[in-house]
Amino acid sequence: MRARHLALSLALLPALLGAQSAPTVVLTHANVVDGVTATVRRDATLVLSNGRITRIGTGLAIPAGATVIDLAGRWVAPGMIDAHTHIATLANARRALLSGVTTVRSASVPHYEDVAMREMARAGQIVAPDFLATGVFVTPTLGETVLADARLGALAGGVTSPEALRTVVRVNLDHGVDWIKTRGTERAGLPDTDPRKQVYDEAQLRVIVEEAATKGIPVMAHAHGDEGAYAAVAAGVRSIEHGTYLSDSTLRLMKQKGTWFVPTLSTMVDLTQPGGDYDDPVLVLRGQHMAPRIEDTIRRARAMGIRIVTGADTDYGPEGLTRIAHEIMRFHGLGMTAQDALASSTSQAAELLGIGTRTGRIAEGYEADLIVLEGNPLDDVAVLQDVLIVITNGRVALNRLPFGRTGAR
Repeated sequence: MRARHLALSLALLPALLGAQSAPTVVLTHANVVDGVTATVRRDATLVLSNGRITRIGTGLAIPAGATVIDLAGRWVAPGMIDAHTHIATLANARRALLSGVTTVRSASVPHYEDVAMREMARAGQIVAPDFLATGVFVTPTLGETVLADARLGALAGGVTSPEALRTVVRVNLDHGVDWIKTRGTERAGLPDTDPRKQVYDEAQLRVIVEEAATKGIPVMAHAHGDEGAYAAVAAGVRSIEHGTYLSDSTLRLMKQKGTWFVPTLSTMVDLTQPGGDYDDPVLVLRGQHMAPRIEDTIRRARAMGIRIVTGADTDYGPEGLTRIAHEIMRFHGLGMTAQDALASSTSQAAELLGIGTRTGRIAEGYEADLIVLEGNPLDDVAVLQDVLIVITNGRVALNRLPFGRTGAR
């Protein structure tokens, strides 16, 4: 089995490594959804150059030497953003990209793989989503993660004291992370943990937030249970991840403090189904209890005006079944308009991540992070499940056109 996985990884390397700089690409006869508004630009031409959208209009001249893709009336939308991933391999990064995800925020990996892939993607060495790295999870028990950096070895006995908490944050900062990930409660995805159980109190979480702030780095907090989530919000985290059991009082505090919500609903659904990232009878039963509660929390959060963003909470492994398209579809099913559901994975997600001035929408001057769809996602969000073209930073990572049968019928 290991030999087969090694062979697969080696086979993928030519597609992942040695990426070339982005040529000029022109998309013609496109219907454009900008990821912000309900406005549609029909029969548009988009010129992509030096990794950015340089022009959008009709009847534009085609630059000499450009690669031209005639979309024949198909739909262009911003690349989707996954604000909660655990991608730690090149193959999994590729799977995320081919699903239409052009930007990810890591939600922790074992050994700073996210930092490495961020730098490789920036340098054009791999064709992958843009990464915002989080590095090592600030959690009470590091386990094998102590091997990520020798300085963590002294914390093998636990990470609970103020100095231990500061140490993990500082090690992450030294590795150049974009975010810090910590937790208010235990996990839902392990059969022997209680997702309501609080693991850090407000004082401990405040130490983490304040240490991260010394370098201007925001904090995201895993929290299913209400007490742990309230403590995290009070301590100043920028986003709550999961949030299954949030009370109205915690939601009101989130609204007051401008805390974002990344519910990862599709992963909760995954708990209830065979296969995928989770396949355990205890978790199936747990998911059946938790899924309706997180749906109720999302509805209440939305009613209060709390900003909600997509996260798949998957590593995009070969057995995974969860994608950002599913999260958008489920948000829509809970009452979001198609426009708002799409924005939760594009312009709104980019704003949460602090990159809203460069990606997350289709506009001149923005990064050329685009997907092409068969239909209008504002009419039917389900079309996001079947991405025909993926362009990241102006480079065509996937092009399934023309895909129809040719010749006589």
